[in-house]
Amino acid sequence: MFENLIPLANATDAAPNQAGGFPLDLFIIIAFALVFYFIVWRPQSKRNKEHRELVSGLEKGDEIITGGGLVGRIVKVEDQFIVLEAGDGVELKLQKSAVVQALPKGTIKNI
Repeated sequence: MFENLIPLANATDAAPNQAGGFPLDLFIIIAFALVFYFIVWRPQSKRNKEHRELVSGLEKGDEIITGGGLVGRIVKVEDQFIVLEAGDGVELKLQKSAVVQALPKGTIKNI
């Protein structure tokens, strides 16, 4: 039964090499790299730059929102930390990286 399959397996040739396949493969790799750059890497890099600028520009009196949703006014700015006044007499020490957004002055009064 299997005697007929062995000659068939030996008789089949390997797939012929395609000489024009390499440039197409290279094009696909380059296209994938460009798509990755413009869809993933560049927007993320831009967001990181904007966040670094926001954090480096924090000053006493700025009104901010943190990643956890806290809203308050900055009382003190240190190297890596800020002191946030979240309410009357309530001060919290937070990392600068926790700041998500700076609010316009007077926003807390309207909340």
